[in-house]
Amino acid sequence: MQSFTSPRSGTLTYTRTGQGDPLVCVPGGPLLSADYLGDLGGLTRHAELILFNPPGSLPGDDTDAAALRCDLVVEDLEALRQHLGLDRVALLGHSAGANIVLRYAERHGEHVERLLLVAPSTRSVGLDISDAARSAVARSRAGEPWYDTAATALARIQAGAATEDDWNEIAPFSHGRWDDAAAEYEVAMNTARNPRAAAAFGAEGAFDPPATRQALRALVTPVTIVAGSVDVSLPLPVAQEFVDLFPQATLEVQVGAGHFPWVDDRHAFLDIAVKALARR
Repeated sequence: MQSFTSPRSGTLTYTRTGQGDPLVCVPGGPLLSADYLGDLGGLTRHAELILFNPPGSLPGDDTDAAALRCDLVVEDLEALRQHLGLDRVALLGHSAGANIVLRYAERHGEHVERLLLVAPSTRSVGLDISDAARSAVARSRAGEPWYDTAATALARIQAGAATEDDWNEIAPFSHGRWDDAAAEYEVAMNTARNPRAAAAFGAEGAFDPPATRQALRALVTPVTIVAGSVDVSLPLPVAQEFVDLFPQATLEVQVGAGHFPWVDDRHAFLDIAVKALARR
């Protein structure tokens, strides 16, 4: 693990791994450590992954909550770019991390070489996802042995009557396959979560969808959005709406994948990611 200094947040950390052109990776959570990204399905054989740990993401990090807002973390990412000495940077954002990446592109588009958005959150661009759209994706899993329990929990959540257990019961909907390995991965993710940081990330002022969308319409760099075909967090019609926000974007659908496509099928994800990084 290496460190750099952000004028805004002080000392922050990142990890470099792999070989090839640099790809700065911003984790989701929001504000999880980038450890859960691993080698992104073997992408380290094709790119040097620079795994950014945002403020608030590491154990013992007591950064003030007011400093963890998405739009503020953007400047920490810019400090990392300057530290790396990159004039233009290729960025990967997963889930909530895509919000940081997109607000970065809004403010610092001249330094963006390309974007790879994996199962991106839509909050920064203001795309709404209806309960009906999520439920339609969920119903595609009706043949799974866990489906009835998960679907009942999802219905309670959508009705505003969720129990604490319901959030655990819907976990299979985040994965293309639900087995012991996926369950273990889910436990590790939940253990790493920082509810204080997650709440602060989306505080008032974090997002300005009209400004972000206007900036993205002028972003003349290659953009790839990777969507899992069974990801309830990003139904494919919404993923297509996302693509339509950019002048030069491609939607890549990983069939059978959920919210963590490199975990569900590393080979399929690797094929998509390598093609995206080579796109001109």
